[in-house]
Amino acid sequence: QVTLVESGGGSVQPGDSLRLSCTASGLRFNDYAIAWFRQAPGKDREGVLCIGNRGDSRYYLDSVKGRFSVSRDNAKNTVYLQMTDLKREDTADYSCAAEGLFCSVRPETKRYDHWGQGTRVTVSS
Repeated sequence: QVTLVESGGGSVQPGDSLRLSCTASGLRFNDYAIAWFRQAPGKDREGVLCIGNRGDSRYYLDSVKGRFSVSRDNAKNTVYLQMTDLKREDTADYSCAAEGLFCSVRPETKRYDHWGQGTRVTVSS
């Protein structure tokens, strides 16, 4: 059984920072790219960014460039999403998903066989 578990969400104020974690089990973590998605209330799910098995990253949203970054610690089977300068529009359920070795050019939801349960990020004053 492959499991991905997100953690680190919470309620913060605009301008605050959060670090989300995605910890995997049941797969060869070193061989997987991990993508982050988010779904805001009443909106479709959208890809945010991705980190490949070699540590290369790909941004899917211009709105998070310069504010979000992704890293991985293969020894811990964990990918981190560091979010800074959070904005109200970042409010969403954030999920991680595993695909293959490399990040896809475009984040097509159906490509991903393994998903975490999500962690909620609420940015409000």
